[in-house]
Amino acid sequence: MVLLSDTTEEELKEALRAINSLLSKCEKMQVKFLPGTSQHTLLKNRINALRISESLITRAIEDSTGYKSVQ
Repeated sequence: MVLLSDTTEEELKEALRAINSLLSKCEKMQVKFLPGTSQHTLLKNRINALRISESLITRAIEDSTGYKSVQ
């Protein structure tokens, strides 16, 4: 298991870029499916997980730099 404290700031920033890219793609795809379908629910769950990941990575970057980003 990789701990965020063992990860460099650059690795965290690269991971955040990948998470944001996936999040954008999932949000665009989700509108193509009707609510209640398995595809819509799957994407909703993925979007929630990606947002949590985004938040945790952002917090780790802020903790490592001492800088709080404005969103």
